[in-house]
Amino acid sequence: MPRSLSFAMIFTLFAAASGAAQSPDSSAPAPPGQSQDSATPAETKKPKKVWTNENLSGANGAVSVVGDPKIKPKPPSSNPVNAQYVASVRKQLDKLQSQLADIDKQLVDLKNFSEGEPSTSASGIRLNNSYNREPIEVQIRALQNKKKELESKLDALLDEARKKGVESSQLR
Repeated sequence: MPRSLSFAMIFTLFAAASGAAQSPDSSAPAPPGQSQDSATPAETKKPKKVWTNENLSGANGAVSVVGDPKIKPKPPSSNPVNAQYVASVRKQLDKLQSQLADIDKQLVDLKNFSEGEPSTSASGIRLNNSYNREPIEVQIRALQNKKKELESKLDALLDEARKKGVESSQLR
């Protein structure tokens, strides 16, 4: 008997709790923008229209491109860029690009050598005329990693120059 009595009490409590959760409490404060007696917002905003390429011809007036209209793009810097800095960056870029070209040539030679084709240079032989005992695949991977490092240095140098106001046309 006590077991059935406790089950009945739990069922009654559960039913009372679920009924209270479903009915709105009139004593609870209304969320901001809603009145106490209605569940609709006090002010309704007109939804913004998203235009696509297909329906852009039906747009009236000015069309806002992505971004905040209050934020204006920065005008180009009126300060002239130091010519000595540009020459230095150009020299560093040339050095990095020549190193990249050398690595590309070495990669082509190693790939040709691994495929059994004759190469223009002895890829398995170092300049000091000693043999390289590393497998070709390891040499290729090392060169590819070195190439990635050089490319990241090149990108960092270009980013730094751009931040200082150097245009890409000045570096050619």
